[in-house]
Amino acid sequence: MIDSILDKRLVFLTGKGGVGKSTVAAALGVVAARSGKRTIVCEVAQQERMSRMFQHEGVGYHETEIAPDLFTFSIDPQRALEEYLLLQIRIKPLYDLMFKNRIFTYFAAATPGLRELVTVGKIWELAQLDRRVKQGAKYDLVIVDAPATGHGLGLLRTPKTFGDIARVGPVKRQADTIYGFITDESLTGVCAVAWPEEMPVNETLDLRDRLREELGMELDSIFMNGLYPEIFSDDEISSVRARYEAEVGRDGSDGIDIVRRAALRSALSEHTRARSHREQLQRLEQNADDPVLTLPYLFEPRLDMSAVESLADRIEEQL
Repeated sequence: MIDSILDKRLVFLTGKGGVGKSTVAAALGVVAARSGKRTIVCEVAQQERMSRMFQHEGVGYHETEIAPDLFTFSIDPQRALEEYLLLQIRIKPLYDLMFKNRIFTYFAAATPGLRELVTVGKIWELAQLDRRVKQGAKYDLVIVDAPATGHGLGLLRTPKTFGDIARVGPVKRQADTIYGFITDESLTGVCAVAWPEEMPVNETLDLRDRLREELGMELDSIFMNGLYPEIFSDDEISSVRARYEAEVGRDGSDGIDIVRRAALRSALSEHTRARSHREQLQRLEQNADDPVLTLPYLFEPRLDMSAVESLADRIEEQL
């Protein structure tokens, strides 16, 4: 359950694109920080969603505190590669010579999977209690706002892929170390974020199966995000439907009639959507072997710190 997730060193959140992974990652980070854990939420591919939600624009490749015990960091693969090579080479003039070499730059850009390798390598480095980066802060928990399902699985597989290719040498050793950490379920967890629609639920179930088959891991939890509230009972919606049908049959067309019909139609539409959401939630719960936590749809024009805090409250209620 969620308690065991917070006891891990590293947690990846993935799911179908557009289901709210970044928001859930931020809310989970708030929950962890509230529990007294020094937590960092890590974004990949230079995203800045977390910093925008907490009104800290332009965090970039800097570990920045955005709330008490809560930090964020946006990985730039190029910076991560430079940092890794500097740690390996240790001789600054030689390092500068390499990075100013156009052939090396082209080679690095063209190497398949290199961006993913240095990204997951930096994530791994953040999760170490004995960090390699000078004066690097220590964190109790690293939460990763990972790419969408397919790319997220690819990110997790990357160390093994490079380790198998290298076979021997420092790249092999480093890749095996990272892969061992990621697949150690006492240290690393993977959570899925779903949305109450057919395709996101299907993709969540597929993620569970592929995670087992390809990495030998289990999902730790599933967050069903964006659930509409159940406002009306069956009896109430029957009355609303009858009233709407009566209104449609009337000849009245003044402003009050138009507003009344719109309100009744909106109520029917909301009930239909909420019922559909519950059906998808039930389907997910029946087919998944993992705990499902529910999060409400937030009727907000913009998701800010207040919205994230409200989702964190909802997660804590389900602990």
